[in-house]
Amino acid sequence: MGINERKYREKQEMIDLILDASMKLIIEEGYDNITMRKIADKIEYSPTTIYLYFKDKSEILYSLLNLAFDKFYEAQLGVQNIGNPKERLMAHGLAYVNFAMENQHYYDLMFILKEPTENMKCPDDWQTSTRTYDLLKTNIKQCMDAGYLETADLEVIAFSLWSLVHGIASLMIKRGFMIPEPFRQYLIYNSIQYAFKGLFIK
Repeated sequence: MGINERKYREKQEMIDLILDASMKLIIEEGYDNITMRKIADKIEYSPTTIYLYFKDKSEILYSLLNLAFDKFYEAQLGVQNIGNPKERLMAHGLAYVNFAMENQHYYDLMFILKEPTENMKCPDDWQTSTRTYDLLKTNIKQCMDAGYLETADLEVIAFSLWSLVHGIASLMIKRGFMIPEPFRQYLIYNSIQYAFKGLFIK
């Protein structure tokens, strides 16, 4: 292994260590209570070391945001092998909510917390998030082409479906604990089926 390759690997390992510690602190103490000093204490390094890799807490949260969207995209890709576009679109919605339920802190970073997006100044900064939205639009377009949906404004339909699944996910995260577990899954699955099927014309 060359010197440059070793330095790159060591740098990436430190970045991963910082991000992992930051996410653990977020889970343990909440977003507002995280400081650069606490992160440094968590990994047993000085705060000066953290600043060699990230300029501030917002930049760390932004990196975690990109990591969250990468995981989110992978979860969505898991249903893309479904041949029927109608069934795929409904599975896409279910995958969205399941990801939110299983990764609630990542979901908060992506769609609830404002701070991680403060460093996103140009369109290139949003690439990790827009590709997930583009995947949704692709599935909707294929439903239109197959005659399952009326031809309409793609952006409007995509935003409407996103709002729908986001609403279900957010309610389940905030109030789902009030619903018994077996019925919670039943409610999620059938709510998506009911709402999506109402859009299909065949």
